[in-house]
Amino acid sequence: MVSPDLVPDLQAGGDWRVYRGNSGPHDGIDRLPAPPPWRRFGDHDAWTAGPPVDLERAVSYRVDAQVADKVNAALLLRRPLLVTGKPGSGKSTLAHNIAYELGLGPVLYWAISSRTTLGQGLYDYDAIGRVQEANVRRESVPAGEAVPDIGRYIRLGPLGTALLPRPRPRVLLIDELDKSDIDLPNDLLNVLEEGRFRVPELERLPEEGPVEVMTADEEGRAAIRRGQVRCSDFPVVIITSNGEREFPPAFLRRCVRVAIEPPSGDRLADIVAAHLGAEAGETGRALIDEFLDRRRRGGDLATDQLLNAIFLATSGARPPETTLEQLVDAIMRPLDSTGPG
Repeated sequence: MVSPDLVPDLQAGGDWRVYRGNSGPHDGIDRLPAPPPWRRFGDHDAWTAGPPVDLERAVSYRVDAQVADKVNAALLLRRPLLVTGKPGSGKSTLAHNIAYELGLGPVLYWAISSRTTLGQGLYDYDAIGRVQEANVRRESVPAGEAVPDIGRYIRLGPLGTALLPRPRPRVLLIDELDKSDIDLPNDLLNVLEEGRFRVPELERLPEEGPVEVMTADEEGRAAIRRGQVRCSDFPVVIITSNGEREFPPAFLRRCVRVAIEPPSGDRLADIVAAHLGAEAGETGRALIDEFLDRRRRGGDLATDQLLNAIFLATSGARPPETTLEQLVDAIMRPLDSTGPG
C-alpha cells in the first residue's frame, strides 16, 4: 500500500517533483500534467493517418518571407530544396509544414548516416527470405501450388516510395545529408534528375502484369510494371544539412538552396505563442530576452531549448523559483559548451 504523503499532488499546486530519489515507491507518475504539445505521441487528431507529432510540428512552424520564396521556387522548378542551418533551427520541420499546408499527406522520412547507400533509399529485396520460404514450401506444400510472389520480398524505401506515380506529389525529407558517405550526393544525381529508377529483380521476370510490392508509407503496397518506377509529378524533396561538409557542384546545381537563420525576438515570441498559446508568449518574454542575450554572447542555442524552458516555467507543475532558475540555466545551456549542465 502506497502512503498518501509520498504521492505528489501536482494538479493542486503541491510538490512539483514526481521522482523523489528516496526509493519510496508511489504512483505520482499518474498525476503528471499534460506533456508539451511537441512531446505527445498518443492517438490525437491528425490531417491523415500520419504520426500526430508531425501535425503539431507542422501547425506551429513559422517561416520568414525569404524561406517561403525559396520553397515556392523549388515547387515551381520541381527541384529539391537544400536547407542548411544549425541543429534545432527547424530544417526538418519545414517539410512537415509544407506537407500540412498543401495537403500532401505524411512526410516520407529518410534519415542519413555515414553508412547509408542510395539502394537503401530506393528499395530492399529480401532474397534470403524468399529462398527460405521456397524451401519450406517445397517440403510442406503440395506440388503444383503457386510459388510465393516476389513482390512480398521487395519493399520500396522512402525515396523509392516518393517516386511512385500518383496524382499529387509526396513530400520526402532526406535528413542530414552532410552525414553521408562522400559518394551518396553524387549517387543521387541521376535519380533526382530523371525522377525514376529500375528494380532489376523485376525486370528479369517474364513479361506479364504488374507486380505488387510493399512501400514505406501507410498505403502499404504499390504496383510496378516491368521493373520500372517513374514519378508522374516530381516529389517535394527537402534535403537538410547542418553544414558539416561541402557538396559537389553537380549536386548543388540541381537544388534550390536556402539557409535558415536564427529567429529574431518577435519571431521567437510568435513561435512560443504558436506552440504554447498567446499567454505563454507574453509571460515568457523575460526568458526570450535571456535566450537572445545568451545567443548574442556567442552561445549556440536551439529554439526548442527556449520552448522547453518556457513550458517548464509556465506549466501547472512549475518548480520553486530558485530551483526553476537552476533548471532553466541547464536547459538553455549552449550546445557548444562542454562539461555538465
